[in-house]
Amino acid sequence: MSERRIGTVSRGIRGPVIREGDDLAGIVTESVLLAARDEGFELRDRDVVAVTESIVARSQGNYASVDAIAKDIKDKFGGGHLGITFPILSRNRFAIVLRGIAKAADKITLMLSFPSDEVGNALIPEDVFYESGLNPYTDVLSEEDYRKQFGFIKHEFTGVDYVEYYGDLIRECGAEAEIIFSNNIKTILDYTGNVLCCDIHKRFQSKDILVKNGAKKVYALDDILTSPVDGSGYNEKYGLLGSNKSTEDIIKLFPRDCGSLVNEIQAMFKEKTGKNIEVMVYGDGAFKDPQGKIWELADPVVSPGYTSGLEGTPNELKLKYLADNDFNHLSGDALKEAIKDRIKEKDKDLTGNMASQGTTPRQITDLIGSLCDLTSGSGDKGTPIVLVQGYFDNYTD
Repeated sequence: MSERRIGTVSRGIRGPVIREGDDLAGIVTESVLLAARDEGFELRDRDVVAVTESIVARSQGNYASVDAIAKDIKDKFGGGHLGITFPILSRNRFAIVLRGIAKAADKITLMLSFPSDEVGNALIPEDVFYESGLNPYTDVLSEEDYRKQFGFIKHEFTGVDYVEYYGDLIRECGAEAEIIFSNNIKTILDYTGNVLCCDIHKRFQSKDILVKNGAKKVYALDDILTSPVDGSGYNEKYGLLGSNKSTEDIIKLFPRDCGSLVNEIQAMFKEKTGKNIEVMVYGDGAFKDPQGKIWELADPVVSPGYTSGLEGTPNELKLKYLADNDFNHLSGDALKEAIKDRIKEKDKDLTGNMASQGTTPRQITDLIGSLCDLTSGSGDKGTPIVLVQGYFDNYTD
């Protein structure tokens, strides 16, 4: 038998444009099988089929209007003066959400983190901020202070001055706009006791701190649209988190009930191929761009649903560690066989083992989801399905 020369392979799979009500499980399964037939590859046990969250939400018709957001905000806060804390700087992700919030309030105090938002979008370039001498841990700036210090700064990639953009957007929706800058969540309580926490990954901590420090009403984005409003879409777990712009007045929400979908697709593959295929839904990958400093993950999780075989973290040995340390006296076939034997004998849990140092202690779904996000991209590749093969192989296979 010839030796396998290829390890992990990631393929973007083309499929039709998905509309509400489409049989997504059937479409995904058929698209992968057609690609395998036409491109001449075979499916194997433990291959991973990943589906972007966007087409899952589209098939579910999981959309909501600005007015639906406004009504839910109004029901929860009762209007008046509302504080908004730590939103990301995004025309696609947050601007349309802000419109809904502003339509439900008389006044908005918008508190921005600085010099960048939670996912690394720079409000102030690092070198400019460093020269300012400001202390990001203690200083609080008004909009007037900010303008005196920094003037009008346009984002490097979008060309947008987000302070101006968000302020104008709030006023266009009929609310008074006040913008402040602080990295201390408690600062907002000097302005209002009603607060909507708009951070993503630290939202639980933010809510807890505000409640313990006397806030009147506190919600986060994952508390808004957790049930339908006048027939709108919703997400019972993540609310508005993971949403993005569909039209000027409509947002697409993060998909619901992904667990049943991935299990249905897995069962279809088993029926049609006899193979045990793992399946997951993926959104943003979890990685940081070294040029723009943006951490990609603006969704609440990389994967909102996956089959049970994708649970856990990798349990791998570092080949170069073994070659340079345990087997530095060997070479050629002897080295190869020694490393193979060590892999076959490895413990089920390598935590603390020096031979596993430097391997990435991340969830398998975060790693594969990031690979899939890079494979499918966010533009016009037209591959919302990704097939990953060989991910669970090692040097002995």
